[in-house]
Amino acid sequence: MKALLLTREYPPHVYGGAGVVVDQLSRALAQRMAVEVRCFGDRQPGGVPEGVTVRGYTPWDRLRAGPDGPRFAPALETLSIGLAMARDPVDADVAHAHTWYADMAGLWIRTLHRIPLVVTLHSMEPLRPWKADQLGSGYLLSSWIEKTVVEAADRVIAVSGRMRDDILAHFGADPARVVVIHNGIDPERFRRTEQRDALDRLGVRPPYVLFVGRITDQKGIFHLLDAVPRLPAGVQVVLCASAPDTPEIEERLRRAVPRYPNVLWINEMAPVDVVVQLYSHAAVFVCPSVYEPFGLINLEAMACETPVVASAVGGILEVVEDGKTGLLVPPGHPEELAAALGRVLDNPALGRSLGQAGRRRVEAQFSWASVAERTEHVYADAIAEFKRSSGER
Repeated sequence: MKALLLTREYPPHVYGGAGVVVDQLSRALAQRMAVEVRCFGDRQPGGVPEGVTVRGYTPWDRLRAGPDGPRFAPALETLSIGLAMARDPVDADVAHAHTWYADMAGLWIRTLHRIPLVVTLHSMEPLRPWKADQLGSGYLLSSWIEKTVVEAADRVIAVSGRMRDDILAHFGADPARVVVIHNGIDPERFRRTEQRDALDRLGVRPPYVLFVGRITDQKGIFHLLDAVPRLPAGVQVVLCASAPDTPEIEERLRRAVPRYPNVLWINEMAPVDVVVQLYSHAAVFVCPSVYEPFGLINLEAMACETPVVASAVGGILEVVEDGKTGLLVPPGHPEELAAALGRVLDNPALGRSLGQAGRRRVEAQFSWASVAERTEHVYADAIAEFKRSSGER
């Protein structure tokens, strides 16, 4: 079997959880089959995982988005890259598209090259209306792309049971074709460390609350800022936050941070070794998202034995066990968020207990090897059904 993965993000161009997932999934699948990745962005020689072929694509110049273009330009740019992906020869047995950015390329490949299409949803456009601020009317196009492809796909992978429910509620997908496969994590890559040189360099001082994520309303970063004045005295809040949805939301955060003297903003996509140090020495990790289909960052924190305080939304409910590996709070309630953070900050023994339980849960249930095995079964089912329905032998 050979799999063709289609994605916007692939190292070194990783902006969020979906990029991390495709990177790790491609490596794990390569232990079981041939893997080709088609992704956005120029590719430099070297740095490709063993067993994986990577091809990068750039947009047609006429459709390239830029600061002077219309707000919907990124959606058209995306389609131009998808056309190039579909135009090149395909020798895979199955295509696997990740996020709406790659979905239409997947559907075109299914149609033109006659192989089944698997789609993984890492989030859903109908549940992210704030993206209209990012794409303008292009949000209508991205929503249409996602709906069209999900309803045509041979298999749809939801990253949580809650997301599966949302898919069936918002799209006309066949329930028999929608399966749940949780994302995974490399527990060797994310493991507690005693190293702290990055903390000293960045100006991080314990005890601190850690936030890691993109600058977007989805991640609830401004709800966290509203909770900051309610935290115990002497606690630093570290925002490892970058990749803003829009220049406007980045500027909004830039104006807000100076009002909180105990907030440190690290405005960069920190490398894994730095993030592991940040996780490892945090008194508590916070995930105040208002929408989170899975929440990979919570697994990263848990793997580093860090207690988690997170919103009780979406796939987080399937990752964080309330009272066992972390504490769950209603989204959008800064008072309750602050109270939960304060409970962990005031009780280091509770934090250690939650963190150690989180590590055990990661090791037991969220390995990439098991994710790849389940994904291979989904591929096999899709290939067999596609051959039956098309009359192939």
